[in-house]
Amino acid sequence: MARKPRRDLTVAEQLARGPVDLPFLMLTMMLLGIGLVMVLSASYATAYYNSKIDNPMFYFMRQIMFAALGVCAMFLVSKFNYQRLRGLSIIALGLALILLVLVLLVGTVRSGAQRWLPLFIVAGPDFQPSEAAKLAVILFFSARLSRRNPDKHRKWNKRTTLGRILQKLDDIGFLELVPYGMVLLIIAALMIKEPHMSGTILILAIGASILFAAGIKLYWFILGGGTMAAALIFIITKTEYMATRVALWKDPWIDPRGDGYQTIQSLYAIGSGGLLGLGLGKSRQKFLYLPEPENDFIFSIVCEELGYIGAAIVLILFALLILRGYWLAIHARDRFGALLIVGVTTLLAVQVFLNIAVVTNLIPVTGISLPFFSYGGTALVMQLVEMGIILSVSRQIPAPKAG
Repeated sequence: MARKPRRDLTVAEQLARGPVDLPFLMLTMMLLGIGLVMVLSASYATAYYNSKIDNPMFYFMRQIMFAALGVCAMFLVSKFNYQRLRGLSIIALGLALILLVLVLLVGTVRSGAQRWLPLFIVAGPDFQPSEAAKLAVILFFSARLSRRNPDKHRKWNKRTTLGRILQKLDDIGFLELVPYGMVLLIIAALMIKEPHMSGTILILAIGASILFAAGIKLYWFILGGGTMAAALIFIITKTEYMATRVALWKDPWIDPRGDGYQTIQSLYAIGSGGLLGLGLGKSRQKFLYLPEPENDFIFSIVCEELGYIGAAIVLILFALLILRGYWLAIHARDRFGALLIVGVTTLLAVQVFLNIAVVTNLIPVTGISLPFFSYGGTALVMQLVEMGIILSVSRQIPAPKAG
């Protein structure tokens, strides 16, 4: 039987089959590998002394399972032509909004916050709809702003007062920002209701970074930043939940056996690490002193076991990954790919900064994880999927011309 003639690849298919950016991939895998080792070290004592868990390797085995799943997802996404994500952006945003509403209706409450959906709604443990909302905002903003034409303005009827007002607002770029502002306000309002202040900050940072990269005028960021700062100050000072956290941030020793306990133990862990650390696996604070050391405060264990030098190496790897991400954004084939990378890289950068700031008590406790390190299956898979999107864009970066 004669073979069917092979179909010629389209230009888009040929571009999508280019090589991924090796430095970005290597940095991602290095951080993932170090993160898995630290989850094993930080969680061993917690699992060992937990009467409901017979296996001290419990957390590590689950994390490595999700890491394997995430790496597979990352490579699959990296082979996916990112141009097709344009059409999925509206669907992703709608689904994220539905999940954010569902979590307020039937979500699980932990430590005074309602951020998780029960297992019978979404497959996977500890699923936070805020993770889906972050990616949805990146896709939606990137897809719309990639088609932005700053020279195109609508013509309003200047014979009427309303028409003249709308024309002026259009000329200064206000009307262009309305749909993006509405999306951010709705998502932020739903997340504050949980409450999830760190997630709200991340969403606003993602939106602002993509708008800035798309060429929105600087004065809108000054005005928007001032407004958001005033709103955050109001929320912090007028809500009991945040006011308590701010008081503990200023002096965690006012409640050393209660809400300030975790911060105090984190600082003890960081201080006891010294220059070279106590050695991998030799942390003392993880032995039921620092609560849940494998989660948001895992960087404290990194500092205690690997010391200042080891912690600095981890931060340098994160910095290199972030800088490489922005480099790829600058060299992306088109505006859509550049904005996608800016959104994902900014999300990573702000999340790393906030986690380190919380662990070192630079800012109030916000409940935010350290990418690739903190225990949490769905969060890890989502982070690797986002890295896959960057790798997908990197496949289509034009090769440098010889000579």
